[in-house]
Amino acid sequence: MKRKAGLATAAALAEARNAAPPTCALCERPLGQRVEWHHLVPKSEGGRITAPVHPICHRTIHATLANHELARAYADPAVLRAHPAIARFVAWVADKPADFSVPVRRGR
Repeated sequence: MKRKAGLATAAALAEARNAAPPTCALCERPLGQRVEWHHLVPKSEGGRITAPVHPICHRTIHATLANHELARAYADPAVLRAHPAIARFVAWVADKPADFSVPVRRGR
């Protein structure tokens, strides 16, 4: 019995290694070494569900929108990407490497 479990685990690990790298919930680029978890509805607004994002994407989300705005209208990543300022950011960051980082200015 233990032998079968070990083979199943080895097969799962091999499959995970061959799978496409996970992508950022905001910009949809492959994730790099650093990954942050964005609460789709902020914790302060009662949210529990998280999504993996690049640190620069995470900072941009919170620099652009207040928590109450995120909770009320932008809990869905597709809707968040449609926000004009976020859409400009996503277009700009599209060709950057996964671990690209620059300071993010507050745009509110």
